[in-house]
Amino acid sequence: GLKILENDEQILDKAQAADSEVTRTLVQRSETLTHHLQTTVDAFPEAVIADHRYGFIKSILRQEVVTRTFDNNRLYTSDKIDKIVTNRIIGPLIMAAILFTLYSFTFNFSTFLVDWLASLFALLSQTVDSILPDGPIKSMIISGVIDGVGGVLGFVPIIMFMFFGIAVLEDSGYLARVAFMMDRIFHFFGLHGSSVMPFIVSGGIAGGCAVPGVMATRTLRSPKERMATLLTVPFMNCGAKLPVLTLIIGAFFSSHQARYMFLATVAAWIVALMAAKFLRMTVLKGESTPFVMELPPYRFPTLKGLFIHTWERTWQYIKKAGTVILGISILLWAMMTYPGLPHQEAAVFDQMRQETISSQSADIQDELAKINGLEAEAKLRNSLAGRIGIALEPVSHYAGFDWRTNIALVGGFAAKEVIVSTLGTAYSLGDIDSQNTTSLKDRLARDPHWNPVVGLSVLAFIMFYAPCFVTIVAIANEAGAWKWAFFSMGFNTVFALILSVAIYQAGILLGLA
Repeated sequence: GLKILENDEQILDKAQAADSEVTRTLVQRSETLTHHLQTTVDAFPEAVIADHRYGFIKSILRQEVVTRTFDNNRLYTSDKIDKIVTNRIIGPLIMAAILFTLYSFTFNFSTFLVDWLASLFALLSQTVDSILPDGPIKSMIISGVIDGVGGVLGFVPIIMFMFFGIAVLEDSGYLARVAFMMDRIFHFFGLHGSSVMPFIVSGGIAGGCAVPGVMATRTLRSPKERMATLLTVPFMNCGAKLPVLTLIIGAFFSSHQARYMFLATVAAWIVALMAAKFLRMTVLKGESTPFVMELPPYRFPTLKGLFIHTWERTWQYIKKAGTVILGISILLWAMMTYPGLPHQEAAVFDQMRQETISSQSADIQDELAKINGLEAEAKLRNSLAGRIGIALEPVSHYAGFDWRTNIALVGGFAAKEVIVSTLGTAYSLGDIDSQNTTSLKDRLARDPHWNPVVGLSVLAFIMFYAPCFVTIVAIANEAGAWKWAFFSMGFNTVFALILSVAIYQAGILLGLA
């Protein structure tokens, strides 16, 4: 009963599953009692219950029914550290240094494992290529599964090291200090201090997930602050975006990977807060409410706890790659393979090959490889996914996106990791050399269409365009209406496209593209 009064979602779900009729009656009584408390004593049931709990605990301690040891030195040490760590001037600088150190640690220690996994998947592709006969099964396994899912799994070391660093910050108590320091900034942008945790959970330090971030907005009392928060948390760099950001940064800014990842995090925060300010000044006008937070004492993280937290999050990523991403990769492979070339066009390429063989040219292998590459690209263009990508190109070319990139971005609506697998599949299907086993990062870096400006434009679009489908559903559920979910899709995508167009066109004007 108390848990239902406290609106405990987990208890409500279990009660609903056990007996929906009784649960409905209890919820109705809870709502009646909540309304009574608000109108008479201006309080919520949670606050009243908490007061009685603490009062009961104090009475037991005063009567010496139970005793406890109080480590005053631990609190005193935490207070001394907080005078420096949460200082208005020094605190943000320390926070920036810690985040930069986190990214440096992640990239410096994970690079050799990423390279090793890339070599492993390349060897696997070569093995399958030599064993299986040519045909759709071989194409699906190499281009759809290995190049698709393998491209996502190749970033597991980066994800693992990133989650380990975040677990250190969480278990030590530092993340609570980040929330405390960000409160003043959040108030300026029209948000509540409690909005900090949904932002952090969604990937404020990179590696989170927008779905629990959206659900964490339930703690906000103000409906307008809650709505502004759940509409802007998808701007954070969640764990699904991390492989895509790592891919593009590694391809075009490899000498400063930690620096660019840090800048991407800062940019996500700035854009999210500016979007929140815009929403609070237009469609969600209202006053900000005060924020009170109790800071836990600092503690040394245990190795067992760190490994458990790291493995749980890394396993979720691997499991998603082996289930959701695998299914979507195979579906997108089919969309990028069928219906294939018409017989007339296929006959033209066959004739070109016959003429090349008959010519007895010295560089016959290179010429045949070139013809095969042209045919592969023609097949991809004529596929269902290729037609979608080409149809979007009249608009997307202003941002520097070609039709292949469009295919990947459309796939990203299902899940952001799919962008990596789709690019891997697209460049595998359209590769000039079927024996080419270079990584996707190297393929993008040497592709004539791609350059650092295009990379930056694509990076900005991926960071800020529509959330994945699961997040859209979560927004609809938390907002109580699908109109806000569709608003999030439209608002984010239009903003991301405008930003990408501005970056690419500025690059052209400056002669950098």
